Amino acid sequence: MENPELSVIIPTLNESHSIAVLLDDLGRQRGLRFELIVGDGGSTDNTINLVKAWGGRVMRAPKGRGAQLNAAVTMARADWFLFLHADSRIPSETLLSDALLYLQDEVQRNGSHQVAGHFGLQFLRRHGGHDMAYRYVEEKTRFNRVNTTNGDQGFLMSRQYFSELGGFDDSLPFLEDQKLAEKIRSQGHWVLLPGFLQTSARRFEVEGFHRRYILMGIIMGLHSTGAESFFKRAPAVYKEQDKTGSLKLWPFFKILWVMQVKDMGLKGSVKAWYRVGEYVRQNSWQMFYFFDIWMRSWLGPGRYPFLRFHDQVFYPLTNNAVCSAINGCLVFVWFMLILGPYFFFVDSRQAPPGKNKASHMGEA
Repeated sequence: MENPELSVIIPTLNESHSIAVLLDDLGRQRGLRFELIVGDGGSTDNTINLVKAWGGRVMRAPKGRGAQLNAAVTMARADWFLFLHADSRIPSETLLSDALLYLQDEVQRNGSHQVAGHFGLQFLRRHGGHDMAYRYVEEKTRFNRVNTTNGDQGFLMSRQYFSELGGFDDSLPFLEDQKLAEKIRSQGHWVLLPGFLQTSARRFEVEGFHRRYILMGIIMGLHSTGAESFFKRAPAVYKEQDKTGSLKLWPFFKILWVMQVKDMGLKGSVKAWYRVGEYVRQNSWQMFYFFDIWMRSWLGPGRYPFLRFHDQVFYPLTNNAVCSAINGCLVFVWFMLILGPYFFFVDSRQAPPGKNKASHMGEA
C-alpha cells in the first residue's frame, strides 16, 4: 500500500490458525490506509504463506517477541505503529481508524508525542466457568495502573516516540511488553483507546485459570523486584501457543528454592523478599478492586468504591517500610511454605516423574 498511515506489526511463530482469523478482521478494516508487517521467529507451518497471500510483508528474526518486533519495525513505512498479537480479534470495522484518530487528538491536546494508547480486552472463551475471574481481568485492562498494560491490549504510538523509547527489550524472550509499558508510564503516559480487542482465553482454559494467574504473579513479582536469576534458570521460559499443555507449577517453586540457596544466600534472599513485600504493598489495590468486581451486580457498572477507599485511606496508611516487611514475610509463608508444598504433592500425583515441563511462562 502506498503511503500507509499506520503500520500494524505482529510477532508470529507457528500461528497459522490464529493469524488466519486476524487477517480476516484486518481485511474488514476501513477508514484508513495501513500496512501489515510480521516479524516471524521461524514458523514451520503456513503462517508466512498466509501473510504474504494477504498482502503483508514478513521479516524473519531470531525467536523472541522483542527481537521479532524490533526487526519488523525496520520495514515499517508509516508514522504510527500498532503492535498486536497474532491471537487478537478486532470486532469493529473502524477500530483501527477510530483508535488512530483518538491518539492523534490526544497528542495534539497534550502538546507532546510521548503518549501511547492501548485497548481494553475481552476474552474469547470456549468453556464456561470463572466468570467473575475473567470479568476481574477484563475490567483491569481498562485501567492505567502499574503492571496492568500488556501486549494483548495492543500498543499504539508514533514512530518518533517508539524510536525515543529505544524499541522493545529483547534480552529475554518474553516480558518485552511489560518493560516497554512501564517505560512509557514513567516517561510519558498511557491513554485508553475507544473500543476493545478480543483475545483467546486458551492458556487460561488449558492450563487452569488459577494456576496461570499464580505463575503470572510469580513472574511479575520477580521481574518487578529485579530477581532476574529466576528467568535465567527457567528453561524454555516462553512457550508458543500451539504447544501449551497442562501447567505444572512445582518446577517453578523448585527454581525459587534453588535461586535462594545458590544465587542469593540468606542476606540476598531477605532483601529480595522485602522487595517482594514492597511490590505487593504497591499492588494492594487489586484486593480492594476484587470486592468491587464481586459486588458488581449490586454496585452497577463503572463504580469502584472499594478501590477509592484503598487509594484515599488504606494505601496512605500502609505506605511504609514496616508494612513492606510484613507483606514480604506473609508472601514468603504463603508461596514457599504453603503453595509450594501443595503443588509438589498435587503435580506429583497428576503426572509421572520426569513428565512435568517447566516451560509454561508467559505474560499477564
